[in-house]
This record gives sequence, structure tokens and C-alpha cells, in this order.
Amino acid sequence: MPKKRTDDTYYTLYTVKEREGKDNIWTRIGAAFPHKNGFGFNIRLNALPTDGDIVALDQAHYGNSK
Repeated sequence: MPKKRTDDTYYTLYTVKEREGKDNIWTRIGAAFPHKNGFGFNIRLNALPTDGDIVALDQAHYGNSK
């Protein structure tokens, strides 16, 4: 059985546009929060990535550095 999450960790969701020879462009598109039962996440998207890829960064580790 999966381990139940008990912390308030959430993930900020980004889409990343990679550019050759330049910095990548990180666009915040939403957030993921632990489900109230502790198993899984609720995901709230404000936009959809055009390439289908989403990067989730743990805010307890990364903060709002992007």
C-alpha cells in the first residue's frame, strides 16, 4: 500500500520551452496539492502546455526560484 502523505508540500507546475544557445523559458501553468486523504494529488491548471510536457517542482525544496 502506498505511503500516505502527511505534509503540506505542494508542487508548482511549469512548461519549459527549450531554446538552443539561450536560457530556457519557464512558464508557470498551475499547482499540485496533496489530496485530503493523503493519497495522490489535486491538480489545478491555468494553462496547457503546447508540447504536452509538465515539470513539477517541490516548493519545499525549490521555493519560487523560477
